[in-house]
Amino acid sequence: MGKTGLKGGIAIVALTALGACAGGNFDPDLRGIIGQGGLDTSGAAAQAAARPAPDSRGVITFQNGQVALANGGDTPASVAARLGIDAATLARHNALAVDAPLNAGAVLVLPGTVPTSAPASGGATAVTDPFAKATGSAPRETDTAPRNHVVVRGETAWSIARKYGISVQDLASWNGLPADMALHPGQRLIVPKPGEKAPAATDTKPGQGTPTPVPPSAAAPLPDEETAPASEPAPDAPDVDLGADRTAASGGGRFAMPVSGPIIRDYEKGKNDGIDIAAPSGAAVNAAGSGTVAAITRDTAGTPIVVVRHDNDLMTVYAGLGDVSVAKGDSVSAGQGIGKAGDGGSVHFEVRRGFDSRDPTDYLN
Repeated sequence: MGKTGLKGGIAIVALTALGACAGGNFDPDLRGIIGQGGLDTSGAAAQAAARPAPDSRGVITFQNGQVALANGGDTPASVAARLGIDAATLARHNALAVDAPLNAGAVLVLPGTVPTSAPASGGATAVTDPFAKATGSAPRETDTAPRNHVVVRGETAWSIARKYGISVQDLASWNGLPADMALHPGQRLIVPKPGEKAPAATDTKPGQGTPTPVPPSAAAPLPDEETAPASEPAPDAPDVDLGADRTAASGGGRFAMPVSGPIIRDYEKGKNDGIDIAAPSGAAVNAAGSGTVAAITRDTAGTPIVVVRHDNDLMTVYAGLGDVSVAKGDSVSAGQGIGKAGDGGSVHFEVRRGFDSRDPTDYLN
């Protein structure tokens, strides 16, 4: 993945990690990141369909196989006993120990098939799905055929979600991933089909095309014009590198530059959700304002990402670091060191209000 694509996903990685660790519980649609009910993701990228409802044993049947959901406190052995299959085979198929503890809603891919209507064995408690949407739909065999993915060393939930073009929230809710999104090599994941965005609303009635405006020249020819040439040709504009001496915005914003250096790439919403600041390896990176370290995570290349929460629902994101000197939960003051620049030649800096990126130069002093 190139630098542009990597930086485009930096804040998503960081903010998703922040949402995952807030309160110790995973928030599938990220509504709990900022305040209480302050974030509405209904207009964001389309979500995949909800995971189908399981039967009383926790079994979901797809066209291409079956999975079993765990209750809190389950192990591969207890799930196998409930389904009447061999525990060692089930555990080996999912790269787990037979007695490995499972989170509520965790998914085990079955090595074969079990009858779809058999009751739970041994009077076991019926399995409920903590990630189910409140649709009231009954358990059924679904015609949805999710793909299967076997985790290899070095992969993360975010890199797998990007690979298949789905949101990390959908990947987590379909597989019952834990709050820290931890994966292990050999783990089998089910990958839902990506959601589709609804078409943009228009005022055109059904069956009617959008009318094409008639250009003025179609009704009457444009008048002839004779423009006198300038007496002297304008001189060529000098070549100026605006990034060579640009270090901050000229306004009186609340944040300071996190690292000393020129801005070498501007904010462009949806393409570069922050600014890139030239910084040699080892340069001090400081908190842009006072706040609390809300999350520290890493991108797929292992580069640290720091998220600092400020008041007024603002957050700042720092990436491209080679070293971090703070810990999650630390209080930091404006200008306090949070780490050192890595060897990539720049530090990426973002300002976010809730889940929405803002132009950092509007906030810099």
